[in-house]
Amino acid sequence: MFKAIYLTRDADRFDARVASLEESTLPEGDVTLRVEYSTLNYKDGLAIANQAPVVRKWPMVAGIDGAGVVESSSHPAWKAGDHVIVDGWGLGETHWGCLAQKARVKGDWLVRLPATLTSRQAMAIGTAGYTAMLCALALEKQGVEPAQGDILVTGATGGVGSIAISILSAWGYRVVASTGKSAERAYLESLGAADVIDRNELSQPGKPMQKERWAGVVDSVGSHTLANACAQAKYRGVVTACGLAQGMDFAASVAPFILRGVRLIGVDSVMAPLADREQAWARLATDLDRKKLEAITTQASLAEALALAPGILAGTRRGRVVVDVNG
Repeated sequence: MFKAIYLTRDADRFDARVASLEESTLPEGDVTLRVEYSTLNYKDGLAIANQAPVVRKWPMVAGIDGAGVVESSSHPAWKAGDHVIVDGWGLGETHWGCLAQKARVKGDWLVRLPATLTSRQAMAIGTAGYTAMLCALALEKQGVEPAQGDILVTGATGGVGSIAISILSAWGYRVVASTGKSAERAYLESLGAADVIDRNELSQPGKPMQKERWAGVVDSVGSHTLANACAQAKYRGVVTACGLAQGMDFAASVAPFILRGVRLIGVDSVMAPLADREQAWARLATDLDRKKLEAITTQASLAEALALAPGILAGTRRGRVVVDVNG
């Protein structure tokens, strides 16, 4: 038996609870994991609160990422005792996830845990931090340099935003954090933000072309915020988009793209190729300040994670929630 956050739906009845499940109920896969830690992401919050069609197969074990130890494997790349990370690939959506003490997955989905990270640290980073690194690497690959100007990070107190600020400031960029939480200025400055602006500057409909402000952007918000970020990007600025906390709509103009050469880069963490994942985790292991990571991290049990999900969606929490699935 193992414990898991178990989501069920029958007609109009939805239930999310910590349940004890038989190991024989685990889905197909060539690697069985003993999960040590998982985490609570925005998508997990949506699934647990049944607020969006995240789950596409029922019943479902929640949790879009996890870290732990290989218990058994028929995959040639993995053997019992290997320490691994798994995120994306439909976990918690179409395939049982890792807010559980056990998981069975495809070996092709796994990334080896960097030797300098613990399983807990990997899940303090989690999908949010891994996505933040993918965005930061996209800016780097597109040639955005610190001397070119400010980098805007939206949704700054969330998991993606918090880790993006830490990474980019450590790389020498001047980071401007956008948030609706004015009381969190000191927190954001402690992560490396050079300035903090109110999200209302970006969250309302704006002109298609605005004053040039940003050499680069990491946006996890979408909607009007993303449209305004593009409208304010400098000539040949780079905007990375990875989230939709404000909405999926994008009421923008082609003007910034054809008059300023602005580049909008979509960042997908779910189906990213293995090489991109390995590069992101390798850079996280070397470039992310562990003290800052610990400062943005809180820990919860499976039962506590259920209770925390609404706060993730409401934006009342900051940073990262690590879930000790055995606690």
